[in-house]
Amino acid sequence: MKIQNSVLLLVYVTTLLACNTKTTKITDTPSAEKETAPIQLSKAETLLNQTLEAHGGSLYDSAHYQFVFRDNTYQFKNAGKGYEYTKTSKKGATVTKDQLINGVFSRTVNGEPIDLNEKDTKSATNSLNSVIYFATLPHKLLDTAVKTSYLGETTIKEENYSILGVTFVQEGGGKDFDDEYHYWINTAAHKIDYLAYNYTVDEGGVRFRSAYNTRVITGITFQDYINYKAAIGTPLVALPGLYEAGELKELSRIETENIININGK
Repeated sequence: MKIQNSVLLLVYVTTLLACNTKTTKITDTPSAEKETAPIQLSKAETLLNQTLEAHGGSLYDSAHYQFVFRDNTYQFKNAGKGYEYTKTSKKGATVTKDQLINGVFSRTVNGEPIDLNEKDTKSATNSLNSVIYFATLPHKLLDTAVKTSYLGETTIKEENYSILGVTFVQEGGGKDFDDEYHYWINTAAHKIDYLAYNYTVDEGGVRFRSAYNTRVITGITFQDYINYKAAIGTPLVALPGLYEAGELKELSRIETENIININGK
């Protein structure tokens, strides 16, 4: 009987340990299966996302358009993170084509490659980049060199605006990395109605732009701008007030004409 009772006791203990082990495995949740908290976007990131969506959103990722600016023909072709920009100029029988493919610049004249020195290459690259930058706003604000900040809200001509501040990191920010931009984004339409910037190259300057002739071409918004000049050193935050008071001098018009969606969609 003692042997039989010992066997029964051993079986009972073994069964109990097995049950305890099984219970532990069920209640122990692997860390990989635990739910992760959603990423919280900053006010600046949220504002930029809303603005990008209002101007064209994901359509920019594969956009391929042509337009005319100051008698030169431009094209931009996006392919995800890749891009191709071109500028074609005609003077008499001479056709000059500048091309920028994923940061690599080249020039041809009547189809023949032309070698430029470093200074001229940088100048032509910056010029081409600048035209596409403004024509495709706010798409280029997604570049990795861009730093955004939320600067609050204001009113201009009785319309409500959120203010997006933009600066650039030195690496990848180009020679104008220390420029500063403000974008006034309409809180109802989520589109850029005004922008301003200061720069230090070429003796420096302060500019304020007012958008007009806004049109949507196959899903992407294009705008023209009246370009105003302010005194060097004028804080960007003060420019809307000077604009409303009529104290800014019109300098030029930034007009994109004959816009064509080459993708044809």
